[in-house]
Amino acid sequence: MPTPPLPAPVDRALRAANGGDIDGFLAAFADDGAVNDWGREFRGPEEIREWSDAEFIGRQVTLEVTAVRAQGATTVVSLQVGGNGYTGPSDFAFTVEGDRITLMRITG
Repeated sequence: MPTPPLPAPVDRALRAANGGDIDGFLAAFADDGAVNDWGREFRGPEEIREWSDAEFIGRQVTLEVTAVRAQGATTVVSLQVGGNGYTGPSDFAFTVEGDRITLMRITG
């Protein structure tokens, strides 16, 4: 079975994270978009930036896509996470509306 392509905003967000580009990462999100990191929610660019500075891009995150699957309106991306924070496999579920991410949920 072929792997579905990454939606454009998801691809932009992952590339920005890998490049250490917080502004590019934030630009992939809707103005009221959110990150849900194991139940902790960060909504809007200021909260997402604070979370990312402390736990994501600020920790020199690296993300290698290992699988992509569509689940309805959600795209689940399995990633091998590296950097100076959490490292290991993780699933990120992205909800996209139009050309922006409305929710990035880190689930495991």
